[in-house]
Amino acid sequence: MIGYVTLGTNDRERSARFYDAVCGELGVGRMMEFDEFIAWGKPGGGAGIGLTKPFDGNEATVGNGVMVALEAKDRDQVKRLYDIALANGGTDEGEPGPRGEPDENGMLFYAAYFRDPDGNKLNAFLMDKVA
Repeated sequence: MIGYVTLGTNDRERSARFYDAVCGELGVGRMMEFDEFIAWGKPGGGAGIGLTKPFDGNEATVGNGVMVALEAKDRDQVKRLYDIALANGGTDEGEPGPRGEPDENGMLFYAAYFRDPDGNKLNAFLMDKVA
């Protein structure tokens, strides 16, 4: 349903280093790059992430209530993504751990929350059996 998500940046190179590291852990690299825009993902794969300076020339700002969720393969990858984000200029918004109660099938939402260098909020998550 979603092809890609684009986030604004005020420092393309700083944020590109952040997304190179985070997306590298997810097994994808840059798939498109222009002077003002970079996209990470795989052609024909799941939704990708784009990074750009705003087209209107104004400063990039963060959307209140907007978040991009990155699906991880397991709890260890949630932790690695969180650590990678913080090591590459991101900030903590919630350490890795379970959120809420298991559903009727014993599945639990497990996530970590962080912001990129421009303040855009992201999370790494998975639905996992209760440990």
